[in-house]
Amino acid sequence: MQSLEENTLNASLNEKPGFHVWWRLLRPHTLTASFIPVFVGTMLAILDGSINFLLFAAMLVAAMLIQAATNMFNEYYDFVRGLDNERSVGIGGTIVRDGVKPKTVLNLALLFFALSMLLGVYICLESSWWICAIGLVCMLLGYLYTGGPYPIAYTPFGEFFSGFIMGTIIIGISYFIQTLTITPEVVLISIPIAIFIGTILLSNNIRDLDGDKENGRKTIAILIGKKNAVALLAGSFTASYVATVLFIIFGLLPIWSLIAFLSIKKAINAVNGFKNKSTNIEMMPAMKATAQTNTFYGFLLGISLLIQIFIPLSL
Repeated sequence: MQSLEENTLNASLNEKPGFHVWWRLLRPHTLTASFIPVFVGTMLAILDGSINFLLFAAMLVAAMLIQAATNMFNEYYDFVRGLDNERSVGIGGTIVRDGVKPKTVLNLALLFFALSMLLGVYICLESSWWICAIGLVCMLLGYLYTGGPYPIAYTPFGEFFSGFIMGTIIIGISYFIQTLTITPEVVLISIPIAIFIGTILLSNNIRDLDGDKENGRKTIAILIGKKNAVALLAGSFTASYVATVLFIIFGLLPIWSLIAFLSIKKAINAVNGFKNKSTNIEMMPAMKATAQTNTFYGFLLGISLLIQIFIPLSL
């Protein structure tokens, strides 16, 4: 018999059996962190007059496979290290709640990595073999995020690595495979996206602060405390929007990119959602709003670049 507390947790998590077990393992709400950079990088390439839709599709699927595999490694290694249990929030729960064998989760992660490598071969054949080297480094960091003797996720550098790899690097690759070049402007435009992706991990670490601290992690949220971490979250959002304004003023982005500011409401919801909240369940909406901020901002930014092609406007 499940206790009232367990029933309340299950109802809050809204977990279902069957196909949903494997769907949760992918942590689909995190996959926008791979979709958005590929989308923005490709839209920048289109703005510069270059697009290969097969390359776009291959890059998109490969990035999402790597993201999903990273989530699985996270699930596996956190279980192996005893960090996850049946009451853990923010995980797929396939091992600790659904009884999926840990080795199955690990093998699926390796399979996803293998599939992304096959797509990578096609991408390299159509662009440059330098992409292979960069892709392998990204995959290694995806594994080391929670795997290996010193997992990146357990350090104060998780936000930086996740933002830099999934933001700047993925945008750069997505642009390069279409144009066979990279520009300083593309790198600069990637910075707000990188920051937003970093905030997704920051929000996760704010939510899990107490549990992570008990398990010996040294995340930035633990080092500076919850109040300062929430302030850092707000400051990161602000920096991204200020950078966007500057990019528009200096002509790096079209004036249409002002539509990306429609995502501000989600950013405000995210910050307010962490205030005066103490339990993981209470902070889940704030973490969701953080991920949605990245999704809405990145999608609207990409759309603004597409609009600029058909209706050119500048300050």
